[in-house]
Amino acid sequence: MNIRIIQSMLSRILLGAGAVLLLPLLLSLYYGGPVLSFLIPALLSLLLYLLLRRRNLSPNVSLTPREGTAITALSWIAVSLLYAIPYICSGTLSPLDGLVESVSGLTGTGATVINDLSPLPPSILFFRAMTHWLGGLGIIVIFVALFPQAGRGTTKMVNAESTGPTSSKPLPRIKETALALFCVYFCFTAAATAALMLWGMGFWEALDHAFSTIATGGFSTRNENIAYYHSFSLEMILTFFMVISSANFGLYVDAWKRGLHVLLQDTEFKVYLLMVAAAVLLITASQVLQGHMPLPESLREALFQSASLSSTTGYVSADFDQWPSFAKFILLLIIIAGGCGGSTAGGLKVMRLILLFKCFSAILKLHMHPRAVFHMTVGKEKFSRNTVL
Repeated sequence: MNIRIIQSMLSRILLGAGAVLLLPLLLSLYYGGPVLSFLIPALLSLLLYLLLRRRNLSPNVSLTPREGTAITALSWIAVSLLYAIPYICSGTLSPLDGLVESVSGLTGTGATVINDLSPLPPSILFFRAMTHWLGGLGIIVIFVALFPQAGRGTTKMVNAESTGPTSSKPLPRIKETALALFCVYFCFTAAATAALMLWGMGFWEALDHAFSTIATGGFSTRNENIAYYHSFSLEMILTFFMVISSANFGLYVDAWKRGLHVLLQDTEFKVYLLMVAAAVLLITASQVLQGHMPLPESLREALFQSASLSSTTGYVSADFDQWPSFAKFILLLIIIAGGCGGSTAGGLKVMRLILLFKCFSAILKLHMHPRAVFHMTVGKEKFSRNTVL
């Protein structure tokens, strides 16, 4: 394992992570907030860059799978520790709680240890949502997209970062693919921000929620989460962006090149949409038949909660703990399933469920036809035996 190249890559990623802290720092200077909370980790990242960088390293050096995995793992650990500092230095959280909040934000988990968001300055709220956005697409993918001198062999890093079993590669070069994914990610975020501003949110609040929505993380600027707004139109806006963020982002790059019909032909995305639709209908029927609430209200709440939990965003607009047991069971199932491979959503991934079903089907066919040879395909995509196993 080449330690020099691991140090070099890690130093660049830390420098980029520190540079991003200048955004909440400027926000603190403008609105009044904890300046040192962002200045200290930014300077620390610069110091680590100077200590770890390797000047004489060839730009054409290639990464092995072991080095790519090591860089990815160390990057997540280092950035998580770095991004815990603003919470600690601002007095918002203790060191352990600050690390938990940092990891929760970067991984898109969305769990929080902050009891009251109302006294927090805009810069901390912005930084908190920004960790979602950086971790949603992936630190490594953003790094490869924005740093043209990342070196050869970055495919190993991106593969270690990718989520779910997907073999789609919309562009031949990994840097072009990473840049295209980042452009789609950025455009979705800009569109979500614009839509929320048209609804009536201020720019920073809209941007914070756009970060959390596109990254399917769930951090909000309000203690009551989305239930604070009591708005049907807002819930529909967020539902739309949560659903499209649950699809494979590579699919949107492919659709940009070949046309929107690609979206309708993707088996995984169609299964995901059917899963959400089935959950909405079953939850609505459960609540209406048990007299829990009228049809329009039940349909609205079922749609938003199903989109939120299937995408693992975690926004809430209602107390679903009061729902019938059957409705809560359906929510549990879609949480486990999650979104599509290659999306920002978490969960088991719909593609794995499809492959699992096809595996069972193939086993039954082999019992009936022992000499038959079956190829594992989903739509036009073929999966190797190693991927399936």
